[in-house]
Parts: sequence; structure tokens; C-alpha cells
Amino acid sequence: EVAFGYKGLKILLYYIAGNLSTFFRIEYTSKVNEKFDCVEADDVESKIREIIPPGFCTNTDDFVSLLEKEVNFKPFGMLLHTYSIHNEEAGEDITYQIYKADMTCPGFREYHERLQTFLMWFIETASFIDVDDERWNYFLVFEKYNKDGATLFATVGYMTVYNYYVYPDKTRPRVSQMLILPPFQGEGHGAQLLETVHRYYMSSPTVLDITAEDPSENYVKLRDFVLVKLCQDLLCFSPVKLMQGFSQEMVTEAQHKLKINKQHTRRVYEILRLRATNMGDAEQSRSYRLDVKRRLIGPYKKKQRELAKMRRCLRPEEMTNQLNQIDLNMQREQLEESFQQLVSDYRRVLERLAQA
Repeated sequence: EVAFGYKGLKILLYYIAGNLSTFFRIEYTSKVNEKFDCVEADDVESKIREIIPPGFCTNTDDFVSLLEKEVNFKPFGMLLHTYSIHNEEAGEDITYQIYKADMTCPGFREYHERLQTFLMWFIETASFIDVDDERWNYFLVFEKYNKDGATLFATVGYMTVYNYYVYPDKTRPRVSQMLILPPFQGEGHGAQLLETVHRYYMSSPTVLDITAEDPSENYVKLRDFVLVKLCQDLLCFSPVKLMQGFSQEMVTEAQHKLKINKQHTRRVYEILRLRATNMGDAEQSRSYRLDVKRRLIGPYKKKQRELAKMRRCLRPEEMTNQLNQIDLNMQREQLEESFQQLVSDYRRVLERLAQA
């Protein structure tokens, strides 16, 4: 946003990599006052103080002294998964760990207050959650590294999941927030985190399926990759069965073994069938296109039903054949465009899968 009323404004906001202790200070060379055309400068400091929790440092020496205590910081909760990623710049494999935590972990509440502030800096329309609700689960990613003979941890990202009740005795975990911090983006941590969370809930007999709250386009692409990776070895997704079409067997097995709902299973089927289809073969290509378009045409059929109702209510001159024909042509174009975009997205998932 634009901060009014300052010259040479600098907003200094630093986090220590592990426990996220914070340093905050505002610097500027000059600032307007009421004598300047009866206006005041924006209260930038108050706006940021509303977001970051109390207890932050404003003195550089105090903040530097906290760095020495980083060696005492350890991740919260239960270790779920350890993995390594090769870092070209460092020329070595770097170790990462994923933990599951909750508010009963000593010190985690205060840590989470600092952690969630990153949402405000990097995600549009983000908001804080009610941490007093015990249905929340927290999954944290840390980089594990050595410095001067000591083992230290740096915060990489996290995910919050809310466990909704499903009558009579099930729960439906719903991913609410997910953030990988910018220095670590593009390295595969999001996929590692989402797959780890899925595997955690897969082992629970009380979980019905796993969903997401208002997923972004990037999250949907990430989920496609992770779910296809999990499903590709199921017998119901063998090439022979894929070519026979989408089946109830796929829905049942994906939900029972992997906690994937019907809608997401259908996308997995379409991606894996694309891999099994020779798109250079006219008959196979046509069969695949029609299969996907039968699903995509659902909203258009609904619109046709609405048009049919309008025809019964409006006078003939208000609903001409020409208008209907234009509408149908537009729908065909939109349907083909949707199909081509979907295939393009699916191909990217398959390319990533081939490199995994």
C-alpha cells in the first residue's frame, strides 16, 4: 500500500529464522505535520503493531543478543517426515523436517502468533484463525542445518487444517491456510507438506476425506500433482481400467485408501487417462476428449435448462432463434477452450510427475 506523509520511509521488520523473534522499527528522514495543509502522516507504526504480537525488539543490540539463543530452539510437536533437497548454490543436500503441533505444545501458541503474521505480508485477504478452537491441527516445515557444531532449525512454511464433524462418527479435515516462505518457494516443499498431511490423515479410520477451503489456482495444481502421485499405483488406475472410463471402483478405492473425494478422484482419473492415451491416435484422442467434455458440459446443460424456462415465460420476440444460435456457438467455443486449458494443466502435472 501507499504510506502518505513521509520522506525516506523505511519499515524494518526482521524475524529470527527459528523461533521467529521479531525486530520492528520505522525510520524516515522527514514527516509532515498538521502545519502542512492541515493533514497528518499515516500512522504506519500502529497499522503494523495491530498485526505483529507484543514483545518485539526495537533495539538492534537486543535483537542480536536473541540470535545467540537460537541454538536452544527446537521444532514443536511430533516429527512426521524427513526429506532432503539438493541445493545447487550450496552444492549439497539440505535436510528438512515436517512436524505436527497443537496448542498444548509449550511455547507453540506464542510462536504461532508470530508465524501467522507472514500471512498478512504474502497472502491477499488472509485472516487469523481462532487458536482456542481445539479442532485445528498445525503442520510445520523446518530446515535442519549445522552451524559452528550446533544443530539449528529455520522456519520454512506451514499449513493449518480444521477438522469438521461429519455425522455420525467421521471427520473431514479441511486445509485452511498454506504458506511456504518466499526464499523456499519453487523447491518442492509444498508438495512434500501436502503429501505428508494426506498420509497423516490416511491412517485414521475416522477421516472421511480431505478437502480445502477456497483453494487458489496454484493450490489446485499442487493438489493435482500430489493426488496423482498417491493414486497412480492403485490397481483401479491401471492403464486398462483407465481406458474403460471413470468408475465407482475408482471412487471407492481412492476414498477408502487415500481419503480422496469423488470430485478430486475424477480429476486424478482424467490426468492418468491422458498419460495412458495416445493423443496422436485419432480414435483414442476423440474418446478422451468426449469423456472429459461430458463432465465439463454440466454447467452448460444447466444454463440450457434455464434458457428453456425463459422461453416458456418470455414472448417469442424476446427470445429469437438467432440469439439462441449465438449462445450455443459461444458455449461450444467456451467448452473447447476449457478442455484445451485443462489438458495443458494436466500435461504440466504429468511432466512434474515424470521428474519426481
